[in-house]
Amino acid sequence: MQNLGLQQSQTLQQKLSPQQIQIIKMLELPTLELEERINQELVDNPALEEGHDVDNDADTEVDVSQEDDVEESSFDDLNWEDYTDDDDTPDYKLYANNSSSDDAMRSIQYSSKNTFSEDLFAQLGEIELSEKEKQLTQYIIGNIDDDGYLRRDVEQMVDDLAFSGIDVTDAEMKSALTLVQGLEPAGVAARTLQECLLLQLNRFAETETILLAKRVIEELFDEFSNKQYEKIQKRLSIKEEQLKAVLDKIKNLNPKPGGTWGNSFLNANEEITPDFIVENQNGRLLVSLNNQNIPDLRINAEYSSLIQTYKRSNLDTISKDKKDAILFAKEKIDAARWFIDAIKQRNETLLTTMNAIVHFQSAFFESGDELQLKPMILKDIANLTGFDISTISRVSNSKYAETEFGVFPLKAFFSETMRKDSGEEISNREIKRILKESIDAENKRKPLTDDQLSAILHEKGYIIARRTVAKYRERMGIPVARLRKSI
Repeated sequence: MQNLGLQQSQTLQQKLSPQQIQIIKMLELPTLELEERINQELVDNPALEEGHDVDNDADTEVDVSQEDDVEESSFDDLNWEDYTDDDDTPDYKLYANNSSSDDAMRSIQYSSKNTFSEDLFAQLGEIELSEKEKQLTQYIIGNIDDDGYLRRDVEQMVDDLAFSGIDVTDAEMKSALTLVQGLEPAGVAARTLQECLLLQLNRFAETETILLAKRVIEELFDEFSNKQYEKIQKRLSIKEEQLKAVLDKIKNLNPKPGGTWGNSFLNANEEITPDFIVENQNGRLLVSLNNQNIPDLRINAEYSSLIQTYKRSNLDTISKDKKDAILFAKEKIDAARWFIDAIKQRNETLLTTMNAIVHFQSAFFESGDELQLKPMILKDIANLTGFDISTISRVSNSKYAETEFGVFPLKAFFSETMRKDSGEEISNREIKRILKESIDAENKRKPLTDDQLSAILHEKGYIIARRTVAKYRERMGIPVARLRKSI
């Protein structure tokens, strides 16, 4: 028979305080998001306000030494969490996550106009449609993805509507689809890439080049996808100049009509706000934070005054409602102080880290020559600053530095170490540069394979395997040799 009993054991656990969590969250924020976070905190916490704190050391501690009944016990013995609800607690205390997605890149998007779907619906409003046509076309638009494609067959949509009690034939659905495919941008609501390209070609006048392009897409799409240009030329019985004109026309078409609609807006409105400014003043590299739009913060004087008034008052004369108000004020003042301290520590950590990066890569910041960038990993900067590697990762993630040579992401200053056959250590950036130069100079009729690129690197003293070449090529967004082929 199993014996049951009680046991005591001691364990050590490391937990982050709300202040530490606050600082970690602040480190991850780029400048624009920090501005938004500060503005939100100014709204959420009435004890926090803009302005320079002239008396940051003001005493806001509450000390009650007199005895009272049980309901009015000393404030210092109370659990502040009991006096807080979700509406009053700052975000960082409710949704703190001690783990960090350090490798996740943030993208700040601006939105001040209709979405892609809303724009299509607006175009429908300009067409005279029957009630059923309106219902079907709106259903089709609702199924179009962000790239502008309709990922469902006509038969599937007919079945879906039938389950919803809407009786529609395949012919009616195809007619509605034709209406949607006539909207802008050209190629919208295509079900395949082949159909998308044909929809766009149908918008052009039927010149010889356009007619040949349609034949390529309709009859020789597999050969076109695999860049088998000699086979296409032979099948169409055309000259090389004609084939080149056809291919140029097709390559100028848009494979993602919905993506272009969204990106054109974003590119026009999205700009990078650097987090650091690096200046070279007579050979001396100076680093500063780009905090021109970050306001100074201070404790609201009325809240501090409320605490001071209580300290000068007799405990017996203060009502429970007044005491609750003072508890509320103290909690908000504490939260405001935590927030201000977190921003200060964030700024100090960012400056220390960036100064270490500039010191390590001083040759680049003085010359602007990317070949001067030395191999550098997170551990190198962690050793210089004394910070943990995860802290360096958070600082370098989604941050940008403005230099006299342009604006660079902090990630660009980090690179892996490679070793030449002579034993010399170099940055993998040098390998990528050689690969790009070799590919740019290749014969486009016979592009260099990964084996040939590896051989070129071997000749220059870089012992790089073919699979490593393929890895770098893919990271640089360069397709395989077969897909780089052109005439």
